[in-house]
Amino acid sequence: MSTATLDPKMSSQKANDYKVADISLAEFGRKEITIAEHEMPGLMALRKEYKGKSPLKGAKIAGCLHMTIQTAVLIETLIDLGAEVRWSSCNIFSTQDHAAAAVAAAGVPVFAWKGMNAEEFDWCIEQTIRWPDGSQLNLILDDGGDLTNLVFDKYPELVKGIHGLSEETTTGVHRLLQREKNGTLLLPSINVNDSCTKSKFDNLYGCRESFLDAVKRATDVMIAGKVVVVAGYGDVGKGCVQAAKGLGARVLVTEIDPINALQAAMEGFQVTTMEEAAKQGDIFVTTTGNVDVITRAHLDVMKHQAIVCNIGHFDLEIEVGSLYNDKTLKKINIKPLVDQFTWPSGKVITVLAEGRLVNLGCATGHPSFVMSASFTNQTVAQIELWEARGTGKYQNKVYVLPKTLDEKVARLHLDQLGVKLTKLTAKQSEYLGVPVEGPFKADNYRY
Repeated sequence: MSTATLDPKMSSQKANDYKVADISLAEFGRKEITIAEHEMPGLMALRKEYKGKSPLKGAKIAGCLHMTIQTAVLIETLIDLGAEVRWSSCNIFSTQDHAAAAVAAAGVPVFAWKGMNAEEFDWCIEQTIRWPDGSQLNLILDDGGDLTNLVFDKYPELVKGIHGLSEETTTGVHRLLQREKNGTLLLPSINVNDSCTKSKFDNLYGCRESFLDAVKRATDVMIAGKVVVVAGYGDVGKGCVQAAKGLGARVLVTEIDPINALQAAMEGFQVTTMEEAAKQGDIFVTTTGNVDVITRAHLDVMKHQAIVCNIGHFDLEIEVGSLYNDKTLKKINIKPLVDQFTWPSGKVITVLAEGRLVNLGCATGHPSFVMSASFTNQTVAQIELWEARGTGKYQNKVYVLPKTLDEKVARLHLDQLGVKLTKLTAKQSEYLGVPVEGPFKADNYRY
C-alpha cells in the first residue's frame, strides 16, 4: 500500500493507517474536493470563524458517514478546528473511492471503499474506535447508528471516555429514541437530522436532485410519461415526488400517515396502497426507513421492465433477498449495482443498488451545497458536545440544536445564492413582540 503524505495536524497518526481502494486516486479526489469547498459555504465559514481558536482541540472523533467528496470537506473542517479524526463509511456502496484516497493521502485514517462486503464493513468501523497510541475515541459522529451500536453493544467499556454523539439521519435517530425509551442510551446525543436546515433541505432538496440522477445514470430511462410510485411522503418522499413531477411523470404516493397522505392529495397526487400501485408503476422508490415496504408479493405483480430502488438508509425496505435467493429467477448483472431478474413468464424487473441507498450506490449522492447545510450542523453539534464535556449540561437523552443555530446555518448559505434578507424595523419588532434579530431565543430544547 502506498505511503500517504501526512498533514502536520495529524502528527499522531501513522502514514499507512488507512485502507482504501486505490490511493493513486488521491489527486483526482483532491481536485473535486476543491470544487466542493466553493459549494460548501457553511463549512468554509466555520473554518474562517474559528481560525486560530481550535474549538475541537483534544477531540478524537470517530466518524461513520458516507465517504464522499462532501464528507471529505466535513472531515477536513473538523481537523481544521483542532480535532483528530478516524473515519469509515456507513454504507457498503456509498464510498467515492477518489474521495477516500484524497483524505487518506492527507493523513486521515480512513477505512472505506465502494463495494465492501458486510464483514469488511464491520471491520472498517472497528478500525476507527482506537488510535495507534492506545487512546480511544471521545466523540462519535454517526449516520444510521452502526458506529453507536458497535460501541454500546460490543465495546461498552469505551463509553466512559466518550462525551457524546451526533446522528445524521432519520433511521439513526429512530434507533436513538428507542434506546432512550428503553433506558439503553449511554451518551448525550444530538439529533442533527431534525435540525430544520438538515431535514427540510438535505432530505427534501437533496433527494429532489439525487434520486432521479441515480435512476437515469443506472438505466438511461426517460421519466416523462412514466408512472413513478413513491413510498412515503415525508421530506425524502416529497423531494422524490417533486423530481418525478418536474420531469413529467405521473406520480402515485403510498403513506401510513393521514397528515402526509392529505398533503400529498392536496398537492394533486394520487394516494393509494402498494397493493394497487404495484400493478401500475414503471419506477418505484421507497423512502420510509421501514421494513417490507415492497414485498415479494408486490414484486410478483409488477409490470415487465419495472425499475425498483430504495433511497432510505438500509436495504430492508424492499424484500430484495426474495429475488437474490430465488433459484427460479434468472439474474443478470447489467453493470455494477444494476441487476435484472427474469421471471419464468419472461417478465423482467430491474433492481438498483441491491435495494440499498440508490443515490449513493448508482450516483454520487446529494449536491455539495445542500450537504454544506447538513454538515455545518454536524460540526456545530460536535463543538457543542465537546465544549459541554464535564459540565452536566446534557444527560443521556436525545437533543436537537437550538433554533438560533439553525438560523445561523441558513444565514451562512444566503450570500452564495444572492439572497438579501429583510430585517425587522424597531416598530415592526415592537408590534410583533419579538426581537429584531428574530423570535428564536430559547435555550436548547428537546426533540
